[in-house]
Amino acid sequence: MAKKKKNAGYRSPPQLSVVVPVYRGEATVQELVRRLLMVLPKISTRHEIILVDDESPDGAWEKITVLARRFPGVVGVRLSRNFGQHYAITAGLSLARGKSVVVMDCDLQDQPSQIPKMIKKVLEGYDVVLARRAERKDGWAKRFSSCMFYAILSWLSGVQHDAGIANFGVYSSKVIQAINQMPETIRYFPTMVRWVGFRAVTVDVEHGMRPHGTTSYNFKKLFNLALDICLAYSDKPLRIVVGTGFLVSIIGIILALVTLMRALQGKITVLGYASLIVSLWTLAGLTIFIMGIVGLYVGKCFEGIKRRPSFIIAEKIN
Repeated sequence: MAKKKKNAGYRSPPQLSVVVPVYRGEATVQELVRRLLMVLPKISTRHEIILVDDESPDGAWEKITVLARRFPGVVGVRLSRNFGQHYAITAGLSLARGKSVVVMDCDLQDQPSQIPKMIKKVLEGYDVVLARRAERKDGWAKRFSSCMFYAILSWLSGVQHDAGIANFGVYSSKVIQAINQMPETIRYFPTMVRWVGFRAVTVDVEHGMRPHGTTSYNFKKLFNLALDICLAYSDKPLRIVVGTGFLVSIIGIILALVTLMRALQGKITVLGYASLIVSLWTLAGLTIFIMGIVGLYVGKCFEGIKRRPSFIIAEKIN
């Protein structure tokens, strides 16, 4: 009987899950787990740490393997290739069993010491507790690019994004379940959290310095990410195209009427070559631009129709 009770307790789901996407985290993942294991037992003795290796090019997986074999509460997951940060988060969320789920990065800028502050809000009945970085410890170039990214993203998507809020937060199991049920092939965790709704609150937290390396998000990756988000979660680009086409049409009608009036008054004897070329190139460029926007949407629809999995797990420990 005692053995059955022990097994039943071992199989009982954890109260708290921590999902961490790992990319270029060889130098930080061990320290992150050490800090988490200092904080989590004070919150709940039943917890799990899910480390998702997004095909990191360094030795992060070897570190994760050692940690998972050393600590039973650490789950190591290795994806078959580099899918991207938000797909790695999706993989971790699909395995999370806790009543509350913490999502955080592995670069030590999201500090485990701030988790209890957010858990207090969970106990007050909030389903989503978002961590706002009150004072970012990034360089000016990173802060500038981040602010520009979120400003453009907010304008194009029609959803207000705070540059101080990223993935770090605590989410109830029903929020995670709702996100896991979303079939989108393009995944962006913050937007999905906003879409599912539920009772949410924001908490100011301390932001840590990055002890090793630099961010993996360069301008090209940020641009591609913003483009994917806008195409997946908003039709505003199409609305902009429609508005631009309508504006050009109005201008064209006005210019045609002016030209007709001048011709009837005998003020035009020779048609202008310059105006013809300018009109031709303007309309041709606008047509190609509109076709390009529509083509991007068609391409994303084609990707969705294929219904390929958002991630593939190559190996799992614990």
